[in-house]
Amino acid sequence: MGSSRWLLGAAIGAISLGATGTAIAGEIEGNVIDATGTAGLRAAQVRIEELGRSATTGGDGSFRFVDVPAGTYTLRADYIGAAAQELTVTVPATGSTSADFSLAGIDGQILVLGQRANLGSALSRKRAADTVSDVITRDAIGQFPDQNVAESLRRLPGVNVLNDQGEGRFVSVRGLDPELNSTSLNGVRLPAPESDVRSVALDVISSDIIESIEVKKSLTPDMDADTIGASVEIETTSAFDREKALLVAKIEGSYNEKANELSPKASLDFASRLGENVGISGGVSYYRRKFETDNIEADDWTEDAGTPYAQELQYRDYDVERERISATLGLDFRVGDTTELYAKGTWSQFDDQEYRRRTTFDFGDFEDDVLPTIDGSTATFSSDTAEITVERDIKDRFERQRIYSLVLGGETKLDSGFFAEYSASYAEASEKESGSIDPTEFRQKFDGDGLLITVDNSDPRVPLYTASGNTSGFFDPEGYALKDIERTALSDSKDKEWAARLDVGQEMFMGDASLTLQAGAKGRWRKKSYNFDVEFYEWNGEGDYTLADVLGFQTYDIIGISPVADFTAPTKFFYNNFDQFELQEGDSIYDSAVADYAVSEDILAGYAMATWDNGPLRAIGGVRYEHTKNELSGNQVDEDDLDNITLRAFERDYGHWLPSLNIRYEMRPDMQVRLAGYRSIVRPKLSKLAPRFEINEDDEVAFGNPDLKPYEAWNLDASVEWYTSRTGGLSAAVFYKDIKNYIVDTAVDGPGEFLGIPYEEAEIPINGPSAEVFGAELSFSQSLSMLPAPFDGFLVQANYTYTDATGMVPVDGDINDLREITLPSTSKHTLNGVLGYEKGPLSLRLSGTYRDKYLDELGDEAATDRYVDNHFQLDFSAKLQVNDLVQVFGEWVNINNAKYFAYNNVGGQRNLYQYEEYDYTVKFGARLVF
Repeated sequence: MGSSRWLLGAAIGAISLGATGTAIAGEIEGNVIDATGTAGLRAAQVRIEELGRSATTGGDGSFRFVDVPAGTYTLRADYIGAAAQELTVTVPATGSTSADFSLAGIDGQILVLGQRANLGSALSRKRAADTVSDVITRDAIGQFPDQNVAESLRRLPGVNVLNDQGEGRFVSVRGLDPELNSTSLNGVRLPAPESDVRSVALDVISSDIIESIEVKKSLTPDMDADTIGASVEIETTSAFDREKALLVAKIEGSYNEKANELSPKASLDFASRLGENVGISGGVSYYRRKFETDNIEADDWTEDAGTPYAQELQYRDYDVERERISATLGLDFRVGDTTELYAKGTWSQFDDQEYRRRTTFDFGDFEDDVLPTIDGSTATFSSDTAEITVERDIKDRFERQRIYSLVLGGETKLDSGFFAEYSASYAEASEKESGSIDPTEFRQKFDGDGLLITVDNSDPRVPLYTASGNTSGFFDPEGYALKDIERTALSDSKDKEWAARLDVGQEMFMGDASLTLQAGAKGRWRKKSYNFDVEFYEWNGEGDYTLADVLGFQTYDIIGISPVADFTAPTKFFYNNFDQFELQEGDSIYDSAVADYAVSEDILAGYAMATWDNGPLRAIGGVRYEHTKNELSGNQVDEDDLDNITLRAFERDYGHWLPSLNIRYEMRPDMQVRLAGYRSIVRPKLSKLAPRFEINEDDEVAFGNPDLKPYEAWNLDASVEWYTSRTGGLSAAVFYKDIKNYIVDTAVDGPGEFLGIPYEEAEIPINGPSAEVFGAELSFSQSLSMLPAPFDGFLVQANYTYTDATGMVPVDGDINDLREITLPSTSKHTLNGVLGYEKGPLSLRLSGTYRDKYLDELGDEAATDRYVDNHFQLDFSAKLQVNDLVQVFGEWVNINNAKYFAYNNVGGQRNLYQYEEYDYTVKFGARLVF
């Protein structure tokens, strides 16, 4: 209550200050637009030379100076890539005067179209930002560098992307775990559709509907403090950002070499003013993509005679069709001269139809005194000495994710210097699966019948098997009888959040300096739930149901894995013969009940902030307070008494004071330094907090932990930035983070008990004691227009990030026995580079991205920790402007067929956990601008 009264008093005081202020001088207002009259230039710097006061233009290119003493002044407008422009204005004792700038590019370059436009806009916004940040933008005809948000962000300093089946999904900043980032869309924090994560997979959102993405690496008090990596802020188009109406249609096709399929994509994007004070903007995008992934996985590694071998080996063939639909609609209103209101809605749907055919070898009985024959890098398993189990299954899964948001808000600015910003929003994310067969599993056991399986590990990424001896049963589909069918009756994850905020402030002037006092409050009310209903069936009909009844043909390229099931025949067989299958009621009830959970998270926050501007110095400091309340529930299930399912519920609350300071100092007009220090928190995954458990694929009991504490971090940043007049910039930064209570999943050997549940092996999330992160960033961008033709069309961009992140974790759950690790999902080296060429109607770009290996999961000892190998990928794009209406383009994605490799270090060498290859994708199409 004390905090609430303090926040309320601060808000009332600021409002009163604004309400009683009176204009004692004149004002200057105007716009900065590009010379073609297409759009306003955001983040242009406008300066009153005689007073040393400066302003930064908004999204529509507008700027405003209030409380300007009467007199004649020189105004100067600067924008990266443009020739500076000066105007002389006379300010009356009362009232206002206007000053409009129209800037042209150096050497006649257009400021708002093409690669140079993207670069100039991004650098201008970086220079003007209050925080340590980087930006990627689209140009005036809606061209974004990449096809989804995650892959676009990969071009920014310190940013990389964690892939899923060859597509960028989760964003890593400064090499840190994506869970340490937060994501907002039009100021609305996006919830996560998946049941087990807090971070948002950004491939759900099409880049066609996005205006810009800003990655803020330091925080000010008015920002949500739930990030340690970065706050990723996505904005859609506003009609007021443009001077001319926009209508763009794009038609595209894509071809994946491995799938040998052509996939369609189309989008429509528009923005228009419906009068001086009303604007509408929006867009819709559709993309259907078919592709294939060849995968190998191995597990249960052991060592004999110095040679490691896996006791389980899987060959997986994925055939996937993904369909994305994204849409946005925005309305903007101006009410008089003081107020702007807006309403913005976004909607994205991501459908994933996945067929996965898998051939699995289980050599688990080769233990102790019964061992395989080891010869160099090969291991031979004989069914005459121990049983070999071979399983051939098919997953037929359809999954739908949706994310939508609606925000209503506005901003009021009075002549007195008082301002207020306000908004209310709702966002919902869901992931639903209903009726999927995951999987239909056929099995055959070989025991004493002369089958030999030899596994060659000479290529640690791609272990290959050979079947010899008596192979008649091995290749006979009739020998593989149904083990069971797992039907997902319902998998329903929902994540909803309501939010409301109010910020008020007053700007005051003291000679050539200004002081802005600001306070605000925000509430967020979130609820995440997961409802899982699974059904297990076994064959109860006449005769046997075998693989021969649903036989298909192989599409896997690495090695022969036949016989395999057809894509759809097992699902059809199941439903057509449903009465001949018997429900395994006990297993179905148990596995369904243990997975369910519901978690609410209510956050009430308030802050006070001061901004001091004095010539080249800008300092923003203050404190934020966030109070968190959780209600957690999950099921406790007695495996021996399935009628005894009880609800376990926990409540908890905690608060944090979160100070911050950001300083920007302009050493000279083209060079500035930044210093930032702030405290932040990252709350645990909601699924990890839930008091529940489930049996994972490794037969471990995976628990939630309602006692988890949030990450707490002190963060320091320092950087220097140098901007050239010819669309270029060079920056260097160092950062340090002291993290407490970081969260890791630990493997624990039993027997033991947690949350009242006994286990033999368990995976339990716990808080580590402390961790440190330090690193450096280097970034360079330059348009080479100073070179002689035709080389004056080249552009180069490059950035490098070094991150050292280490912490201590318990060994086998023992907090008194610690070992040092690199923090999960943290890459030490990240490098991105772009070589572009833009001249006349032609635009070319070759881009490469590299990230170092990272720790993915902890094992029960250091040797079994799971690491993901380094990743380097090359992409190429080309665009040709045929005329003012038509542009044709092409893209070549993953030119070098970059692969995925996860491994352990058993026996002092890299051993396979997972390998995937995807091949390249070619995209081509046309863009029509009306």
